[in-house]
Amino acid sequence: MKRSKIIMIVAAAMMAACMPLSLAAFNLKAPIATPPALLTSIGQSADVEMAKAIMNRAKLSFSMDSLVKAQALASTNAKTLIVVIGGSSKGLGAAGISADAELERAKALLAEAKKRGMKIIGLHIGGEARRGELSDRFINMAVPQCDYFIVVEEGNGDGLFTKLCGTKIPLDTVQKISQVGGPLAAAFTK
Repeated sequence: MKRSKIIMIVAAAMMAACMPLSLAAFNLKAPIATPPALLTSIGQSADVEMAKAIMNRAKLSFSMDSLVKAQALASTNAKTLIVVIGGSSKGLGAAGISADAELERAKALLAEAKKRGMKIIGLHIGGEARRGELSDRFINMAVPQCDYFIVVEEGNGDGLFTKLCGTKIPLDTVQKISQVGGPLAAAFTK
């Protein structure tokens, strides 16, 4: 091969490596969500604050209400609901809500979002530390209601998210929390 052709191939490969990931790199093949989004917690873990930072870094248009109730969706202008799933007994206690009441709030919220035609994106970003009996109650209820799901790899060590998403819900797995912004941002129409 001519040297100039080799240089062009290497330059093209370097440019491709520097480009941001497109949806082609993810299981979700086309954007499904429309801004603005409403970010909330299901389980009241501090992971919702990490998701907030990720969404700010990704420059997504959103508001946040960790305790939003179904009837409040009508007063928001949100077109997409982003739920961060992870149970925390400390977080539930601070919010003054029991696990059962949180489960009922979440069920009603997801049902209302579906009724309103909102897309629902689920996140589980706390990894293995956010798994266990409490979190799994929220996970088992909420994941099947999502239109798209992103999980940090170590949180899916037992394959629960893979099983719950099946072939109907696109599931993207990232290795680190810092990688959640890529697939999340790509899920939104520009």
